[in-house]
Amino acid sequence: MSDNMPGITGNSKSDSDRIVIGTRGSELALWQANFVKDELAKLGLDSELKIIKTQGDKIINLSFDKLEGKGFFTKELEDELLAGSIDLAVHSHKDLPTNHPAGLIIAAVSEREDPSELLIILKDCVDIQQKMSVKFSGMVGTSSNRRKAQLLAIRPDLEVEELRGNVPTRIQKLRDEDYDAIMIAKAGVHRLGIDLSEFYVEELDPIEFIPAPAQGVLAIQIRENDKELFQKLQPLNHKDVAEQIGLERKVLNLFDGGCHMPLGCYCRKDGTQYQVWTSKADEGEDFPDRLFTQSKTLNGLAEKIVAKFDPERKFPKNVFITRELPESSYLRTALDKHGIELEGRSLIKTFPSINKLDSYILRNIDWVFFSSRNAIEYFFRLDPQLPKKAKFGVLGRGSEDALRYLGKTADFNGEEEGIDTKDIAREFAKIANGSNVLFPSAKGSLRTIQKALSPQTKIVELTVYETVPEEDVAQSFADVLIFTSPSNVESYFVNNLLEPDQQVICIGKSTGKKFDEMGVKYTLPYSPDEVGLSEAVFALDYKGRRDSSY
Repeated sequence: MSDNMPGITGNSKSDSDRIVIGTRGSELALWQANFVKDELAKLGLDSELKIIKTQGDKIINLSFDKLEGKGFFTKELEDELLAGSIDLAVHSHKDLPTNHPAGLIIAAVSEREDPSELLIILKDCVDIQQKMSVKFSGMVGTSSNRRKAQLLAIRPDLEVEELRGNVPTRIQKLRDEDYDAIMIAKAGVHRLGIDLSEFYVEELDPIEFIPAPAQGVLAIQIRENDKELFQKLQPLNHKDVAEQIGLERKVLNLFDGGCHMPLGCYCRKDGTQYQVWTSKADEGEDFPDRLFTQSKTLNGLAEKIVAKFDPERKFPKNVFITRELPESSYLRTALDKHGIELEGRSLIKTFPSINKLDSYILRNIDWVFFSSRNAIEYFFRLDPQLPKKAKFGVLGRGSEDALRYLGKTADFNGEEEGIDTKDIAREFAKIANGSNVLFPSAKGSLRTIQKALSPQTKIVELTVYETVPEEDVAQSFADVLIFTSPSNVESYFVNNLLEPDQQVICIGKSTGKKFDEMGVKYTLPYSPDEVGLSEAVFALDYKGRRDSSY
């Protein structure tokens, strides 16, 4: 790019009042630098850009984990900042080492762009029955060990190959069919305004696929002694964002990790609580450990998170769950990594409530809402003939996966709205009020979603299955007991009691209420699925059992 282009210079300051902004020369880096330039202009500050090549720009034939050092997209900018040839540098915050060179500080951070990941798939390589919609054994391109570890944990059948280059270059490589799919940060695509309509795009929420620390945030770096410029930049600083990504980057710092470490950390504030998701593997090919934690304060939180990943910490010897799980299940794999035995055994039997479906009741249905996997299974056994306009709503990822297995996609996933069923109900009501909604469910369903809908909404109840508890359920002496439904709780405790120091995990608040009635403490995973359960087991404070009967 030539020096005489508007807004760009190859020289340092042209006069004493103009601020010289150092930037890399990629399309995304220039967008970011020009964004800051425009923000400075709003404050009445004149600025110009200076393009600086970094090590990461020059070496394009090696993967990130083979590049030396931890600042291969930032060091040259920082050197010029220290030398005084530029006044500030604009970085993608996630590229910065956690320890700044002496004499430099971050003066301001931007608002956070959506930190979600995008899985961009060639349309003829899509299989919506597969988790993440990439065809079985497909090839996915990514330059990130963090993405690789999390991707293979969910889809171990995929082939993950190195992908380097700026955002447009990576997308062009997909267009050229070098890969079946690529994974890329949503923030970069959004900032560049790239049209992805020729591809199938799946957006991965940051609590499902944990982003890099500070992903989606811009950092404005200056010399520490430039007090005047620091004050001028404060209107651009978003203190709440700085606080949250400060936690993420402190976790990264305590692990002594750089961009190549397979570490994801995402912090957000929900009311008075800070919620933090962390994923860490040793290498990109390794299965990552995941942790969810929440706290009312950030003080000491990073240290508590890192302590959970101590390789010397104790784990339970065995876990019992009231559900049968295949050998390939995510939870079984996550526990097996730490030598934890898993016993899966359902304590209830399910039976269909009807054998034939009156097609008349489906004629004008706009939405079908499912609260469980069983509801999906028994409903579609009836071969329902739904109108083409009908959309599907689900309570969480487990039900979404069950729909996906049948080749159908959820138009509403309640888990994206929060953990509380009442919150999910309110969000669903916003889009479904006034329409015709069908609820296939179990006999005796709590009807939480239905209660939130307006009187103008036509609600069609359809009991498709019922549950019957198993008799004489055998006791489990496992260190941890996971209960997946209120019916399983009732079935287990007809003849059994908790052993000393057994810990309880529940899926869903309705299951937890059973233990509230019993006065028993329990853990409620944030996500009511196997990933959430693995996070909950990993988070337990386990010191061993006093009772030797197990």
